[in-house]
Amino acid sequence: MNQSDVLFLVLFLILLSTLTVFVVQLVRSRRRGGGAEGDGRAGWWEGPWDDDDRRR
Repeated sequence: MNQSDVLFLVLFLILLSTLTVFVVQLVRSRRRGGGAEGDGRAGWWEGPWDDDDRRR
């Protein structure tokens, strides 16, 4: 194996893992019913720190 073969293998593995993560996220969001709007749960970006900015 020369340097170009190793580079191709690394790039292929990065592309494959990125595609796998994308497909898994797509399947999980479809199974959940299109997002977090129907189940009453907040998304991962919403947390208790969002309440700190509200006026009292």
